[in-house]
Amino acid sequence: MTGPTQTILPRWRGFNLLDFFTVKSTGETSENDFRWIANWGFDFVRLPMCYTLWIENDDPFKPHEPMLAKIDQAIDLGSKYGIHVDLNFHRAPGYSVNPERKEPFNLWKDQAALDAFCFHWQLFAQRYRGIPSSRLSFNLVNEPKNPSAEMSRQDHERVVRAAVAAIRSVDPDRLIIVDGLTWGNDPLPELADLNVAQSCRSYLPMGVSHYKASWVDGADNYPLPAWPNGWNFPGVLWTRATLERHYAQWANLAARGVGVHCGEGGCYCRTPHDVFLGWYRDVLEVLTTLNIGWALWNFRGSFGILDSQRTDASYEDWYGHPLDTKLLELLQQF
Repeated sequence: MTGPTQTILPRWRGFNLLDFFTVKSTGETSENDFRWIANWGFDFVRLPMCYTLWIENDDPFKPHEPMLAKIDQAIDLGSKYGIHVDLNFHRAPGYSVNPERKEPFNLWKDQAALDAFCFHWQLFAQRYRGIPSSRLSFNLVNEPKNPSAEMSRQDHERVVRAAVAAIRSVDPDRLIIVDGLTWGNDPLPELADLNVAQSCRSYLPMGVSHYKASWVDGADNYPLPAWPNGWNFPGVLWTRATLERHYAQWANLAARGVGVHCGEGGCYCRTPHDVFLGWYRDVLEVLTTLNIGWALWNFRGSFGILDSQRTDASYEDWYGHPLDTKLLELLQQF
């Protein structure tokens, strides 16, 4: 695969840590996670976070200091172990792909939601001003859906530009990352002038990455995964060449001077392990050729290298955690 490559961001490699992920999360970050990630040769952690964790009485304008202090601790652990920390609103005021909570407003349409969104990012900008962007980045909102009546492309751009302005009014030099549309799969050339980086995904084809995933409609009926010829709706079979065409659009964005990173990717534990490894090797080879870094979803859990509950993987005991050694070895090659 030849063509333009990404040159703005370091090729960060690492994992998503889910300590702040849901409305029920405790924010208890494990120092061992940071230690092991660094010792295994990785340098990036993305923290998908739920904003309701650090507000009081469901008031989006009333911060709750004890949980904010736990985010401080995670950033400090990143600094201690030489790991870049990327803060992401997986649930922002008025939007999340996670259906566990119904938001009282719509980020893309309601001014109150946008005001709360900017308030929280400005809060973080103030709190972490002085920490260099080599150590800390802000990833505005996880995986906006495909444009629709609920969120037009213009709505999305308006929200992003407002949040970026709010952050930069406090911390002009903060590295800001914006997820692509259609759940992180489509780049945003209309934001190329904004001097923000963009984040793609490595989940396609979905028939490989999300086979029998309970939260994906229809995943129980996906055909048994194979690679190559991995199934993707609406019945298209993907190969290495399809992957290359998909990521070429991100390389073209990078050619315009936009930093690109792959903030999430990986494979649910029900896909046959050899199919997963074969597909993900191709994904990582394509991303590496384009100088695009990546973060596996997740570190510990059903997509991870620890505690994945795969029934067909060989595990090593790692301080009480089943370690998928073949997956770790694959990731370490890239």
